[in-house]
Parts: sequence; structure tokens; C-alpha cells
Amino acid sequence: MKIGELAKQVGVTVETIRYYENEGLLPPALRNPANNYRRYDKGHLERLIFIRRCRTLAMTHSEIKVLLQARIQPDNSCETINELIDEHIHHVQARIAELTILETQLIELRNQCHAALTTRDCGILRELDHPTDELTEAPLVQSHVAGSQCKTHQSK
Repeated sequence: MKIGELAKQVGVTVETIRYYENEGLLPPALRNPANNYRRYDKGHLERLIFIRRCRTLAMTHSEIKVLLQARIQPDNSCETINELIDEHIHHVQARIAELTILETQLIELRNQCHAALTTRDCGILRELDHPTDELTEAPLVQSHVAGSQCKTHQSK
């Protein structure tokens, strides 16, 4: 099948398929010598479905590569897979805790302004002008979970 057909079947973009090929998650397709079009087979489809499922679980490319490698070694122990998932659960739990704290801070901030006032009198803007204890703590860094930020002493 052509790349557009594969993309449609899995629900991703053509660019995503090319990106996964470049990242080594999806093996390159064979080229049709007559027109140089990429030709994908059932193996590509199954692997792309697997990758997409992993991405819906917010797994990183390196985690997916470990799982893909495990798929081609069916007689090996799945201990590494269990450890990978346990570590991923830990990251998700840490992110949930961070988001809960963020939610509390935003609610407290929202409570600073209960009416539509002029921006000069807005309690939210006034509150944002004051530094907090969080500004003196460890700087934020990207966590392995997409879109999240962790304090450096929390992310490992």
C-alpha cells in the first residue's frame, strides 16, 4: 500500500510516518522501481498501530524502541518490559501530582479576582507581580512525559 493509504488506515499523517521512519521506529518501506513510490506491507501496518498505541500512552520514542525490540525477541524474559512500564507509571503519577498542585495554584490565583474590573485593579495581575517560593526552588525541566515540566530534583 502507498503511504497515504497506510496513514489513513492508522489515523496518522503522512509526515508522521516519514518521521517515524527517520527516527528508526518504523523500517523504511521498499520503493517501487517503476515510480519510486514507497510500498508498505502488513508488517508496517501492524508496527505503526503498535507505535500509535504506545504514543497514546505517552511513551517516549526510546521506550517504544525498547518495546519494539522486545517484540522481535519472543523467547526473552519480559522483565525489562515490566520495569519500563513501572517506570512510566511512576512518571505519570509524578505528572498527576504536579498537575494537582498546578490546579490548586490556578484556583487560588483565580480567587484573587471575582469581578470584571479594570486591568489596573485586577487581583490576578497584582498577584502575578509578586514572587513566590517556587521561584527560588530548582528550575523546571522537561519531563519524559510530553508537555510536562518537573523540578530537577523530582525528575529522574
